[in-house]
Amino acid sequence: QVQLMESGGGSVQSGGSLRLSCGFAVSEYTDICMGWFRQAPGKEREGVAVIDSDGSTSYVYSVKGRFTISKDNAKNTLYLQMNNLKPEDTATYYCAADRAVRCPLFNYYSMPYWGKGTLVTVSS
Repeated sequence: QVQLMESGGGSVQSGGSLRLSCGFAVSEYTDICMGWFRQAPGKEREGVAVIDSDGSTSYVYSVKGRFTISKDNAKNTLYLQMNNLKPEDTATYYCAADRAVRCPLFNYYSMPYWGKGTLVTVSS
C-alpha cells in the first residue's frame, strides 16, 4: 500500500513560481516510481513529470525547462518546482505512484496510487 498527500497549491500570477510537495508512506520496502499529473477543467488528466526508482526523470514537452521533479527519500517527499508559470498551467495537480521501476508519463490510468490533488491557479 502507498499513501500520498499533496500540498503547496495556490494562486499565483503569470511568471510566478510554486513548489508542490507530496508526502508518501510505503507499507513495505519496494522500488517505487512517482509522478505528477494534472487535470484542467473540462480536460483529460495528463502527465506532467515522472521520476523512476533510479532517479531518472521525464517531462511533458510543455513544462520542460520550467518544472523540476525531485524526490527526497529521507523525508519521504516528492516535489514539483514550478517556475515561469503560465495560465495554461492552471489545473488540479495530483501526485501518483506505482510499485515499479518506471512510471508511464502518458498512461495515467495505469497508476494505482493517487493523492487527492491540490489546485494551482495561474492568472494572467
